Amino acid sequence: MTYDSELERLVQFYENISVASLVRLPAIYAPEAQFKDPFNEVRGIGPIVAIFRHMFEQVDAPRFVVTSRVLQGAEAFLVWDFTFQSKRRSGARLCIRGATHIRFDGAGAVILHRDYWDAAEELYEKLPLLGGLMRWLKRAANK
Repeated sequence: MTYDSELERLVQFYENISVASLVRLPAIYAPEAQFKDPFNEVRGIGPIVAIFRHMFEQVDAPRFVVTSRVLQGAEAFLVWDFTFQSKRRSGARLCIRGATHIRFDGAGAVILHRDYWDAAEELYEKLPLLGGLMRWLKRAANK
């Protein structure tokens, strides 16, 4: 089985994600799918949907742009930019760059979704108070 169409469907979902589109997750993810990112580790559609609902509560205008993809058998790797407006930093537009490892099951549903991105560099360093501390720690570690 090739997973080209399943990967394309997944990319299209993320590049057009909205609160309304979250109802489509059960058609893309397996019921027992695992999801992990720097802040969450869950199993099952309900908890995965909850993570994305929370994202929409925390940020405005979230947008994923997949910049590269590799598919080998039932495994895929996506490189992406995630841009959003901060609700806490007076609407500042931020960008997180990361990657996702995907594994499809035999039916073509996502069974594993693992995000990789550097929370310190991509998020914490951009926060007013914590950012200064993170940049200082980074400089100290590089000496």
